[in-house]
Amino acid sequence: METKTKKLNTKLLVQLALLVAIQVVMRLLGLGRVPIGPLNMSFLTLPIAVGAMLLGPLAGGILGGVFGLFSLWDAISGAGGMTSFFFQNSPVSTVILCVGMRILMGVCCALIFRLFAKLDKDEKTWSYFVGAISAPLLNTIFFMGYIILVFYNTEIVQNSVASKGALNPIAWVVALVGVQGLIEAVAVCIIGGILAKVLSKVIRK
Repeated sequence: METKTKKLNTKLLVQLALLVAIQVVMRLLGLGRVPIGPLNMSFLTLPIAVGAMLLGPLAGGILGGVFGLFSLWDAISGAGGMTSFFFQNSPVSTVILCVGMRILMGVCCALIFRLFAKLDKDEKTWSYFVGAISAPLLNTIFFMGYIILVFYNTEIVQNSVASKGALNPIAWVVALVGVQGLIEAVAVCIIGGILAKVLSKVIRK
């Protein structure tokens, strides 16, 4: 039993390491940070979604944390657009924004998938697409929600609000991330759902 447990743990670590490596490669290829106005669209939620669904909340949190560290580095180096200004304003809050919100996103993605997987009793197909799309949606909700709570009154945000003619924080978020959020969510939903479904069969075998 102990040997079997060790083999299982080793297998999970290898799978997790592979997904982290995929995140790094995606980042190096430029898929981790696609500038869209003052924010960056990222497809790094894809391996997070797949890992969270296949390996569970802990793996989702770790993968989300890796994504968050990339984002934090951009904020510190000055390449993060709006987050770079946030870091100058409040380094601690920016760490929570970039890293903490992404860890929370990965954990919640796994929990959402588990919830819907219980309802998807037959082929367990549509629950993978629900789990996949939850990653980019939660990333946007947590990230932008924290910006509203902590940084909404900063000069850079208020300038953006004024330039977009937003009447309230929700309208500003929709105007700012509407198109990029839709593209990211659709892409991750389709690709992530298919990948997770296929890989789940491979892992079981």
